[in-house]
Amino acid sequence: MTTIYCDVCKKKMDNPQPNQNFFYYAGFGVCEDCKDKLEYQIKPQVRARETFSMDWYSKLVTDTFGRAAQRGR
Repeated sequence: MTTIYCDVCKKKMDNPQPNQNFFYYAGFGVCEDCKDKLEYQIKPQVRARETFSMDWYSKLVTDTFGRAAQRGR
């Protein structure tokens, strides 16, 4: 039995199923609820950007998930 904790909300996940109820983004392991909330925060910034760059998007995702992991939410 594997137990993993979400890096953002610190919720315990027993028997996590990758890409079903536990996700890895930018080196952070996050539960489905946190993933949805953080993607919701990122979406308006991506839509407002006129010229999309994968480097910019990677930095945005890493920074957003990193700040959330530090805050614990």
